[in-house]
Amino acid sequence: MLEPDAAIAALHEAMPDDQLMLAYADGDRAAFDVLYGRHEGALYRFVRRLLGVRLAAEVDEVYQETWFRIVAARESFSPQGASWRPWPFTIAHNLAMDRLRITGREVHFYAHDEDGDGADAARMFRHRLRADGDSAASEAAAPSVEEVASWRAAGRRLLACLDELPHEQRAAFLLHNEEGFTVEAMANTLDLNFETVRSRLRYGLKKLRACMERYLQVLERRG
Repeated sequence: MLEPDAAIAALHEAMPDDQLMLAYADGDRAAFDVLYGRHEGALYRFVRRLLGVRLAAEVDEVYQETWFRIVAARESFSPQGASWRPWPFTIAHNLAMDRLRITGREVHFYAHDEDGDGADAARMFRHRLRADGDSAASEAAAPSVEEVASWRAAGRRLLACLDELPHEQRAAFLLHNEEGFTVEAMANTLDLNFETVRSRLRYGLKKLRACMERYLQVLERRG
């Protein structure tokens, strides 16, 4: 038999996000801890990549403000049949976009690899930017040390290419390809026209492919 605290913890872990938020609004602080633990990593990564290199110093502030607003709105939260997860990403998106518009944004070409981003972005690159046949072939065998290093470098390059995109296209790419938002969900949560979202995704991906192709061509010439 589980101890009372363990039983409560197990109950929280089994609860969906919206129910955790409602429990927190009703005074259950432990419910919020579980909710925060589920989403802190993905939400922080999204803010950091959306703000880009030039505004890296403002990532923590925007991230914290996102959670402050979630907490402040706890009593007015209503699931209304929708998933909880788009809500914090919408708040983070709007705060980051406001910051980008206020400060302006210069283009930087900077390859960084904080917290394993090179590896994370390499996986995104392999699954999203390469042709299906190439991706399948690359997954067929365990990669060598040289291949891992090459993919990590490609991942860092992808982050640099991502940082060159207009921020609306970068936000759409991140939400869709990293966080798994459908086009319909993005249109609804960001209050945008469906075709606008799809256009941003299409043009953003086209620019990323062109940027990565330049990188791969350089590698081929070196080889």
